[in-house]
Amino acid sequence: MTTAWGQILPEDETTAGRDIGFYVFAVGLGMVAGWVDIKVGDLLFTALLVLAPCMVLGLMRPSRPWRWVLVVGAMVPLAELLAYLVLSQKPSRAQVYESFLAFLPGIAGAYGGALLHYAIRNITGEK
Repeated sequence: MTTAWGQILPEDETTAGRDIGFYVFAVGLGMVAGWVDIKVGDLLFTALLVLAPCMVLGLMRPSRPWRWVLVVGAMVPLAELLAYLVLSQKPSRAQVYESFLAFLPGIAGAYGGALLHYAIRNITGEK
């Protein structure tokens, strides 16, 4: 099927309505990464907790990997905001700004997972 923006991949047609579980998975693990960022305060560990789910989601649903970066990565700054508004533990200004850096490993993970998916399909000969 072709649209004004180009060719639609086969995953887009058959799995468009079945992605809700993957979005719930992404939000859940993004919230875990945000909670760890607040409690532990280690940006590298938070980056690992964003990288891994983005890579798995990019591997499983490779058609638009940027959506996994947005969903998982956005939970870290959102957790910082909720911690500031609700908890007695107030994150510093530097913690709030560095929480936006969680998008960078998410980009690498999601696009790396999508690339791995297409490489596996190419090696196995699937269409």
